[in-house]
Amino acid sequence: MTSSTATLVGLAAIVMWSLLAALTVATGRVPPFQLLAMTFAIGACIGPLTWLWRPSAIRALRQPLLVWLVGIGGLFGYHALYFLALRLAPPAEAGLLNYLWPLLIVLLSSLLPGERLAPHHIVGALLGFAGTILLFTGNTGSSPDPAHIPGFIAAFIAAFVWAGYSVMSRKQAAVPTDAVAGFCFATALLATVGHLVLETTVWPETMTQWLAIVALGIGPVGIAFFVWDIGMKRGDIRVLGAASYATPVLSTAFLIMAGFAKPTATLAIAAALIAGGGVIAAKDMIFKRSP
Repeated sequence: MTSSTATLVGLAAIVMWSLLAALTVATGRVPPFQLLAMTFAIGACIGPLTWLWRPSAIRALRQPLLVWLVGIGGLFGYHALYFLALRLAPPAEAGLLNYLWPLLIVLLSSLLPGERLAPHHIVGALLGFAGTILLFTGNTGSSPDPAHIPGFIAAFIAAFVWAGYSVMSRKQAAVPTDAVAGFCFATALLATVGHLVLETTVWPETMTQWLAIVALGIGPVGIAFFVWDIGMKRGDIRVLGAASYATPVLSTAFLIMAGFAKPTATLAIAAALIAGGGVIAAKDMIFKRSP
């Protein structure tokens, strides 16, 4: 597979993740851990389907403990927080706050050995922070509903979890993509335990909700992780990194089209600030020439 092809494969993950918020809201009142267990159980089956004609691929599950901790911690931790945020706060605002992760990836990457925090990183971070402030002012400029604050906190922490997972994953380029199936399966098991201990089972009430769960498991919580892994390890990371800043804008657009959010000026400006801040912070990824 060429670098260009792998980059295109990775770009598919961005589109699928843009649908994550809308599909999650469409699942109805299914509790967060139950939803996590159901969707990751579906997602865990995506990779192994190819093992039918690639039986040796199962060896990818033999990985050091650190690899498993990073994979499970990133997938389980991030999605548990994200699904919780979408249950406790308005989906558009929670989604935008969560989608600070592309900006955070740039900032955290700049602190790795051999990297430095440049002025454009700081400018991008300030713009992204300004976008989050708008999310707390709402459409009327008043303070946010106190009942939504736990959801906002969950979305904010989720952004850091995913950024940390992504940065750590870049150090594990030798890990085969097939290992992602193991991370998904482990996440489904942990979510099942969390559900049985903390939640009351609530099954989807309509066919639309069932279809949303299946679509969620196949796409944003399934195929997306595999294609993103391919793109990050074999494609152009600069292109993929820059393109990921389109996620909050696309996510909000899908929420609006699905009727889960209204096209307000506040959301538009917040999306522009967060996405614009991310692009500025990633300036060197976009324009730096390959050695």
